Amino acid sequence: MEKYKTLHNHFKFNGSSYTIEELQSLSRDYVKKGATNERSIGEFLLNWLDENETVKVSTSGSTGKPKEVELYKSKMVNSALATGEYFKLKPKDSALLCLSADYIAGKMMLVRAMVLGLELDCVSPSSDPLNVTNGKHYDFCAMVPMQLQNSINTINQINTLIVGGAAVSQVLKNKIQNTSCHIYETYGMTETITHVAIKKINNINFNLGVTDATYKALPNIAFSIDERNCLVINAPKVSDEVVVTNDVVNLISEIEFEWLGRFDSIINSGGVKLIPEQIESKLTPIITNRFFVAGLLDEKLGQKLVLIVEGEISAPTLMTEISQLSSISKYEKPKEVYSLPIFIETKTGKIQRKETIELLNL
Repeated sequence: MEKYKTLHNHFKFNGSSYTIEELQSLSRDYVKKGATNERSIGEFLLNWLDENETVKVSTSGSTGKPKEVELYKSKMVNSALATGEYFKLKPKDSALLCLSADYIAGKMMLVRAMVLGLELDCVSPSSDPLNVTNGKHYDFCAMVPMQLQNSINTINQINTLIVGGAAVSQVLKNKIQNTSCHIYETYGMTETITHVAIKKINNINFNLGVTDATYKALPNIAFSIDERNCLVINAPKVSDEVVVTNDVVNLISEIEFEWLGRFDSIINSGGVKLIPEQIESKLTPIITNRFFVAGLLDEKLGQKLVLIVEGEISAPTLMTEISQLSSISKYEKPKEVYSLPIFIETKTGKIQRKETIELLNL
């Protein structure tokens, strides 16, 4: 019998053990009269426990329009096993689900619990999920950066935390360095059934030359690059097809890479190719608001580099501070600074750059 047609005998959900029939009954109750997050959980569990070999999952829409992809349950089981192996998760370990089950990250927390025999508690997705757990300690959890930001004072309630859905800023990384929680940033997408690579981002001794720059592959994953220097993922246990991404990387080996930025966001300014994400990392120390850089059409340069900041700022002051940064080249200095009251986001909290730029009405 396929593993997704059974439940691990140590699996618990909100403190209770279930047979398949009992979990199906609970799921139907959730769908009929549960809160929004409970309905999402119920709908997924009913799909997971049916006789179909696949489930349909929506992408976040951060790099394009949201779409529906069909994933094999057997591949999702393999992904759960790889995560369990990498983090040495064992039956009866406790886990917290604080993400929406509408998306792959939340769904996979449920799958991991059912496959690995975790004791999973579920709380309604919020910006501060540990606020409602009454100080309970958890062995494993997944969050988005905003949740981590708001949980810094309580994050030691978690032993191992994976963070995904959006990039973790350097400012946030600095705040988590001395926590006892082991925090990892993830790389992956819906098509690869969440993460295929991990990097540790806290408790790093930079004085010993150790950095958090490189992602390392989960078991049974291999990397290569194409002619654009974009990452190619060979993960036969979670995807039947090789996944060609638009992520520009520095390939260290077939199991390790440094992420540089998105190929489709590269700015060609007067013949100089600029990677926004690399420039943003250099600007992070002096900009506390959310921001990003982009290329706008320019008659002379083709594209000119601009800085877009969320909230109130003093553009002249900011430009002066940028000009004094030794880490930034003359080509990487924005030609103009714009501010907007609020950025447009996806439902998972990622900035939608194109749609946000359109708010400028240039």
